[in-house]
Amino acid sequence: MSSTWFRRSKQGILTSTKEKKETPDGLWHKCPECKATSTSQELADNMYVCLHCGYHNRSNAVEYFDILFDNNEFETLFEGIVPKDMLNFMDMKPYSSRLEEAQRVTHLTDAMTVGVGKINERQAVIACMNFNFIGGSMGSVVGEKISRAIDFCVTNKLPLIIISKSGGARMMESAFSLMQMAKTAAKLTRLAKAGMPYISFLTDPTTGGVTASYAMLGDINIAEPNALIAFAGPRVVKETIKKDLPAGFQKSEFLLEHGFLDFIVNRKELKHKIATAIEWFIK
Repeated sequence: MSSTWFRRSKQGILTSTKEKKETPDGLWHKCPECKATSTSQELADNMYVCLHCGYHNRSNAVEYFDILFDNNEFETLFEGIVPKDMLNFMDMKPYSSRLEEAQRVTHLTDAMTVGVGKINERQAVIACMNFNFIGGSMGSVVGEKISRAIDFCVTNKLPLIIISKSGGARMMESAFSLMQMAKTAAKLTRLAKAGMPYISFLTDPTTGGVTASYAMLGDINIAEPNALIAFAGPRVVKETIKKDLPAGFQKSEFLLEHGFLDFIVNRKELKHKIATAIEWFIK
């Protein structure tokens, strides 16, 4: 049997790309839950909740402050507190380099932003975690900002809302990070003695030392739909106990059913629900 060989006489056809129109980055959003596509503007107008399945996309302080504070008017507090590499810690890169990169990319000083403003005409303090800053990890600055926010609330007789979204303690700060668990828990006792309410709002994900401290210590604990709330992740728990986990284990709906949460709130109803909860405590 004979074989016939074909050889291309020319190098291929060149096509001009000068007229090609590129889609700008960030114009479209693909839902990580249902995979449906919408424009980024449509998503923002819907409070970053998927228009197709209701999935609550991860948001940070800038988005939550816009949702909660009247006319998005507020004063930021304690922005002069910045993290330091006290241990000269290094893993894949120096911790100091990680901090510089996170600050450059996010334009934030750390993973916690504190603001004071009005929620339905009532003054309140909101401390919101930023997951885009090293996974919302809890370091010494996060703990110190919560501590000072509590002092501010006690002095000015204001309610406190903490919005948690975190991968847990910041390992690069070692014991300095773990100390924030006891520090914030003790300070919340001072807030309770002053008679000021603390509303803990847990969003996806709230894990590790944050869950094991201030996130679960609210006078009212509320969460967004389908949020992962846990100390250790499902994979770690399964490997430890050597058993299959119940369906929806560690999701907010499961925690509500088992008494760890007071209620779950859709982001579109968040402002009204928090304002109502504050009214329960302050007349």
